[in-house]
Amino acid sequence: MTRTAAAPGTAATPDRRRGLLLVAVAIVLTAANLRTAVSSVGPVLEELEAGLGVSSAAAGVVTTMPVVCFAAIGFAGPPLAARFRDAHVLAGALLVMAAGLVLRAVVDSFPLFLVGTALAMVGGALGNVLLPGLVKRWFPANTGLLVGAYSAAMAIGGAVAATATAPIAAAAGPDGWRLGLGVWAVLALLAALPWFLTPRRPGSSRGEHRAVRLGPLRRSPTALVLTLFFGLQATQAYVVMGWSAQYLRDAGLSAAAAGLLLGVNSVVVIPVNAVAPALAVRQRLQRPLLLGFMACYVVGWGGLFLAPRSVPWLWMSVLAVGMGTFSMVLALIGVRARTAETTAALSTFTQSWGYVLAAAGPLLVGVLRDVTGGYTGMFWLVGITTVGLTVTGWLATRPRHVDDELPGWSPAAVSPADAASRRG
Repeated sequence: MTRTAAAPGTAATPDRRRGLLLVAVAIVLTAANLRTAVSSVGPVLEELEAGLGVSSAAAGVVTTMPVVCFAAIGFAGPPLAARFRDAHVLAGALLVMAAGLVLRAVVDSFPLFLVGTALAMVGGALGNVLLPGLVKRWFPANTGLLVGAYSAAMAIGGAVAATATAPIAAAAGPDGWRLGLGVWAVLALLAALPWFLTPRRPGSSRGEHRAVRLGPLRRSPTALVLTLFFGLQATQAYVVMGWSAQYLRDAGLSAAAAGLLLGVNSVVVIPVNAVAPALAVRQRLQRPLLLGFMACYVVGWGGLFLAPRSVPWLWMSVLAVGMGTFSMVLALIGVRARTAETTAALSTFTQSWGYVLAAAGPLLVGVLRDVTGGYTGMFWLVGITTVGLTVTGWLATRPRHVDDELPGWSPAAVSPADAASRRG
């Protein structure tokens, strides 16, 4: 990551304010693209299976592949950011994402569809790991606010894709699922533009680039707990995004209704993601917030299991509140690190290895559905992960800093923003 920061007390000149606004806009637009390639698949999963001639197990590969890509590609974030400007890395990632979205919309071969999916995940993977560090670097005193803004934008993008994909596919006629999946390339192209215009951080220079260190984080108990917490919440999220719409269709709802309910889930997440980070940076509120999210998982999944056709909008909405664990863990990544460099390292470590852990979830649902012909295995999986989330989340909310657990990582002084978050 680029080791640059404005000197304390630097005057907020008009040029600097415009630069900060442009960076904030670029961050929010990028976040709006991080889930479109994922949430657009679930509403047309059945049509995708028929169009490509694949089984439910193969469809499980499609739903779990984004998680694998987020893990594998995410590790490339720090080396790329060490060599190039973060802005250019993200712009390039969004352009590759657009190309992947188009590719998987036009091919007839399942292997090529997977190639397109991998390319489509580049923007999401690099955005996942780089945005927390950028927020810490550019907006150190407003971490909760900016994390909330881009988490909400991410949810909005996912909601629009989940809600609109099935109607777009239906309006396009036979093979309309292709347009439903490919149309989101336009949003990725639009999000790439502001990154080419963002300024360098004041005082930065090429010589100040360096790759963040990831290896030592294996010795940090806090980093390991955050990784488990992130992986378990990602398992929940990708089961919801990849399989809840198909589950509701198999329960008797239409494709449009199931897609709309997934969209409801994504819409409800928006205010949750906007508010949760501002609460999660306050130590005294972290555990009550965690327990509230866990209760929502229990109620939401329980309702879908026992009465999927009775008020399914309520169950999907309650699940959406539980999925606020995502924005909570993003906020915790910033709170548990003292510097922008540590935040970047912790973000990459936590998210990349967390997605490795989460990758088995959606795939396992598809395999179990093929073997058993039902969804009992899915509910066992989400029940077990809810228990795991409760335990790891409780440990992750202890007032610790990763820097203090690793020799040589803790800075000589704590920044005012970090001190304020600790007092909160």
